[in-house]
Amino acid sequence: MGITITTTGNIEGREITAYLGVIAGETILGVNVFKDIAAGFRNIVGGRSGKYEEELRRGRTTALEELEEYAVELGADAVVGVKIDYETVGGQMLMITASGTAVKLQ
Repeated sequence: MGITITTTGNIEGREITAYLGVIAGETILGVNVFKDIAAGFRNIVGGRSGKYEEELRRGRTTALEELEEYAVELGADAVVGVKIDYETVGGQMLMITASGTAVKLQ
């Protein structure tokens, strides 16, 4: 898709000509993921779990891809002010949300 996604409020050298609205992409990692991660704790090296970090990266990537899809549907050239949040849901699931403002650029 190839639109610009940034945590900054603007894009250097480009003027924002229209704000298309706040958009978000979400993903939820379920119970089975946590069981898989718990099984992977045997692989902890230096206090880090590669399996857990891999699942978080996968979830973050999915949320950002969904954010980009919504931006493209709106005809946006970029998404600015992106924030990524992690929340537990029901004590057994992890929700990852990427949100930002879809914009048109000159």
